[in-house]
Amino acid sequence: MASPFLIPPLFLAISLAVAAPALAENSSTYTKLVLDQCQQEPLDPEAEMPGGVWWCEGYAGMPVRVAEGDLRFLVSYGANAADEIAASQTVPSFNTINETLEWRLDASGTPIATILRFFTDLVEGQKGQVLVVTKLGPPGQICHVGYVDALLNPDANVVARNVADNAAAGFVCGEETALGYGLTGDDARE
Repeated sequence: MASPFLIPPLFLAISLAVAAPALAENSSTYTKLVLDQCQQEPLDPEAEMPGGVWWCEGYAGMPVRVAEGDLRFLVSYGANAADEIAASQTVPSFNTINETLEWRLDASGTPIATILRFFTDLVEGQKGQVLVVTKLGPPGQICHVGYVDALLNPDANVVARNVADNAAAGFVCGEETALGYGLTGDDARE
């Protein structure tokens, strides 16, 4: 059951004021995550939790690692994707991922974050959708930055882009905790 709360108005106003210049410079591009078209790692017959690992090609050839285990998906990026913090992060509910992956690019065309929609199974058969914003950076600095409940927020994509453009750069993976942004429900956080 969702227990929404609103980000304090002053914080939201400051966030939006800071976001305006970044949004003018940053842009989005999209790639597909069609697991049937990705390279699958051989299954480990001795694994505790059966699942799978796929390697897909992302923006500008960046490797995208998609893993599934215990009915949850984990998505990470880069040549060392399996060792990144993002490789162990997901949303708490059983989930699947969307096939469209949004890449946020800075003014020079360098990817700074991704936005991926997770479809979740909540209690009593309810379904949810969470936009997961993942910071891209040097090794050790690829992790979840924020979560946006896509059903509670009519402007969820705008909120997620704001988070990608303004929170990702200064976020320190392994030291900070990803937060829910906008109206949040039970499934929009780790």
